[in-house]
Amino acid sequence: MTIEEVIKSKSALPLHKKVILNILYTQNVVSEKFAEILKPFEISVEQFNVLRILRGQKGCPANMFLIQERMLAKTSNTTRLVDKLLLKGLVTREVCPNNRRKMEVAITAKGLELLGELDPRVENHEKNFAVNMTHEELQQLNTLLEKFRNTDAFKH
Repeated sequence: MTIEEVIKSKSALPLHKKVILNILYTQNVVSEKFAEILKPFEISVEQFNVLRILRGQKGCPANMFLIQERMLAKTSNTTRLVDKLLLKGLVTREVCPNNRRKMEVAITAKGLELLGELDPRVENHEKNFAVNMTHEELQQLNTLLEKFRNTDAFKH
């Protein structure tokens, strides 16, 4: 289905607009399907992202700045996300012994167990979006998306 069909456009769209609409629409489809996977586990996409960041620390705690820096959605309220994960017993939060103004966050065994249960479902979700494309097409798409994103318009 073309983007014009999706948005029921009766007129031709400029190519640059079609690209943006396709990216936004595709992102929404991917996000909605991903949220469906997480819903039974009562965590959000952003909470999942925090857990993955913490698992990547391989047992070392992370401070709030590091978590925020690695988040996919840079506008996420990291403190609120960590608070929710703390209430669920998925993370711990302690004052840093070297700098009492810093908080250190670590994933718990329960958090690791949850990710272990989610991993095959997430892997399947990601593969499902790639079934219509060859390995070379996926590489090309990735290259083009990175090229598209790395224009001067997105540099801060």
